[in-house]
Amino acid sequence: LELVDSGGGLVQPGGSLTLSCVASGSPKFPLDKYALGWYRQAPGKEREGVSCISASDGSTSFADSVKGRFTISRDNAKRTINLQMNTLRPEDTAIYSCYASLGLSCRGGPPPAGYIDYWGQGTQVTVSS
Repeated sequence: LELVDSGGGLVQPGGSLTLSCVASGSPKFPLDKYALGWYRQAPGKEREGVSCISASDGSTSFADSVKGRFTISRDNAKRTINLQMNTLRPEDTAIYSCYASLGLSCRGGPPPAGYIDYWGQGTQVTVSS
């Protein structure tokens, strides 16, 4: 499975961006068996799980730092996931990478990085005036 991120860029504080991730390839299991989402990593900081959308029921979870501002959606037929980011803050500046994790639930939040099966290449988001 190959994941390709897009949609990053420069935005002013308070602005919005939508990130997209397109899946391709022929993994052992169909895409609808994978939990999907995004991690981010800011300079000098540890990687942070930002969002997750479950394979089974489409339930979602978010890091506390983005709750109420970010939403995530998936379209298994189109093999895409989207992260809508609103009311962006300078501290949201980071490289955002989508991921796929086989079979995990998102109830406890984004899965630990060690449970991720596939990663996107990342897209830069910069929030600055």
